[in-house]
Amino acid sequence: MPAEPSIRALNTAEIGLAVEWAAAEGWNPGLTDAACFATVDPAGFLVAELDGAPAAVISVVNYDTRFAFLGFYIVRPELRGQGIGFRLWQAGLAHAGARTIGLDGVVAQQANYASQGFALAHRNIRFTGTPETGEMGETVDLAQVPFAAIEASDAEVFPAPRAAFLKAWITAPGHVGRAVLREGRLAGWGVVRPARTGWKIGPLVAGDAEVADRLFRALRAAAGSAAVVLDVPEPNAPALALARRHGLTPVFETARMYRGSLRPARLEPVYGVTSFELG
Repeated sequence: MPAEPSIRALNTAEIGLAVEWAAAEGWNPGLTDAACFATVDPAGFLVAELDGAPAAVISVVNYDTRFAFLGFYIVRPELRGQGIGFRLWQAGLAHAGARTIGLDGVVAQQANYASQGFALAHRNIRFTGTPETGEMGETVDLAQVPFAAIEASDAEVFPAPRAAFLKAWITAPGHVGRAVLREGRLAGWGVVRPARTGWKIGPLVAGDAEVADRLFRALRAAAGSAAVVLDVPEPNAPALALARRHGLTPVFETARMYRGSLRPARLEPVYGVTSFELG
């Protein structure tokens, strides 16, 4: 019988372990993701240890009393198939309690998630490439936009409040935010950040395709000559068209799945998902 793992919460300084393991799996996290993620629910990052060494990690971060998001579910390759991951999974779900839980499941795990009560909402498609910048429309620095307007926009597309995370995400070192204003009102906004490979755009939220295209060009320009990554909700046909129009290529997909009832959130303005790890 395999040894029984001990399970504990990672402290804030240790959350980078989950990010490093995600990088090793090819998930290409952003360079400052750990610090931003820690602002949501530090107690939601768990590790299973064998003889004092990490064997598996998971995050189940509680955004509020109703919603949590699961990510970073990784078992060391040589320890898979021994039940360690499932014990940690159970501990993560216990941390969420009665909350609705969301996740972005890789193809290999989707059947397992379904067996645990998670239902498919839609697919997300990761696109990447090195498009030309081209002519850019007018945008403004996201820092010039009142935070209340950004928070209100995010509340339309995300099923829980996440003010602390948004503030960290917008102001993190290396992150660049742009916005489009129409008649003084926020019509769209987005953030691009440096990753292990290239730059990742997310979120990209826009009221229509023209605003989304303007923002994409501005965020892409901030990345210089590097490749960019954009995670697109498949039901958003204009978002798929934007990615293809700029020469981005699909490289893999996830399934956005939920267990429990969900507060209504709009998918049409989401041209780029913020993060597969935290929603």
